[in-house]
Amino acid sequence: MELRQLQYFIAVAEELNFSRAAERVKITQPPLSLQIQNLEKELDIVLFYRNKRQVKLTDAGKLFYTEVCKIFNHLERAVEDAKRTQHGEIGTIRVGFVGSATYDILPSILREFRNLYSEVEVHLFEMSTPMQLEALREGEIDIGVLRPPVNDEIVHTEIVSTVPCVLAVPKQHPLLKIKNVSLSDLKTYPFVMLSRKTWSNLYDEILGLCNPIIQQEALEFQTVIGLVAAKLGIAVVPQSAVNLHTQDVVYLDLDDQLPVASMGIAWRQKDQSPLVQSFIQLARETCLF
Repeated sequence: MELRQLQYFIAVAEELNFSRAAERVKITQPPLSLQIQNLEKELDIVLFYRNKRQVKLTDAGKLFYTEVCKIFNHLERAVEDAKRTQHGEIGTIRVGFVGSATYDILPSILREFRNLYSEVEVHLFEMSTPMQLEALREGEIDIGVLRPPVNDEIVHTEIVSTVPCVLAVPKQHPLLKIKNVSLSDLKTYPFVMLSRKTWSNLYDEILGLCNPIIQQEALEFQTVIGLVAAKLGIAVVPQSAVNLHTQDVVYLDLDDQLPVASMGIAWRQKDQSPLVQSFIQLARETCLF
């Protein structure tokens, strides 16, 4: 049985006239009649009552017509869905992200992505940068939102956001009495540091700048700032985190003396998925503003 035969059958079933059906499917009447006969023979079913004056569907033909129409409707949907998948309009995308991305670029990217691709399922996974790189290499996620730099032959990373860092200080801390705080003023005070496992580049930059006394380390900036609020120490954090613990923490701008905090998106270099490419382009456009 061929798809073409089913198309011929539908034409005859709807026209109930072989001449009109032949014109509709753009063949002559004898080949059309032969195709219907071959279909009936293959199925061992009489689909039509025919005589010189009329053509009628048998009861079996009526049932067969109903089911064949369902097949063609399903096929049309399948073709449409395949086209939309190819254009990145439907499907699933898996996104890994560092925790600090939730108060940085991630919410705005996801909001715009859902507005434009409402039928795409977005699966989110909170992971450290090293975990995201491993998941990308293993094909467990499609996009990473992470902290550069990244040196990897399989994974490509692009910086989409850069913000200055600020100094998080608990309220009533002695540093708040100094008019213009400099790096040299920090050396005698304990620090709460974001773990090197989470962001090695920032950790090393802070060590190089002021050789801090490290009182405590934490895996996420939210925890770091919470510990600053608890007066365990001071901390260097991205400016995007300044809305955390504002009742207990003061954020100081040290006039470009502190590092900058970059956020990047990462993907497998050979991944040409339309959904992945759409997410990348949207991240670029969203982070420009």
